[in-house]
Amino acid sequence: MKKNMQISGMNCAHCAAKVEKALSEVPGVKKAKVDLKKARGTVKFDESQVTETALVNAVSEAGYQGVFE
Repeated sequence: MKKNMQISGMNCAHCAAKVEKALSEVPGVKKAKVDLKKARGTVKFDESQVTETALVNAVSEAGYQGVFE
């Protein structure tokens, strides 16, 4: 499954990389890409292994706020 997520609190490329890394490290995530300018991320993941809540929590633990569109 591929879903888009709005991410707030990012101010620089380092922030975007931190969020991208946090999402990528969630078991079941196949690919995560974060766009700083659009303040959004695209996550490709296996629905049977990961929940949207786990992805939102990963963003939160990295210090940012994420909401699925």
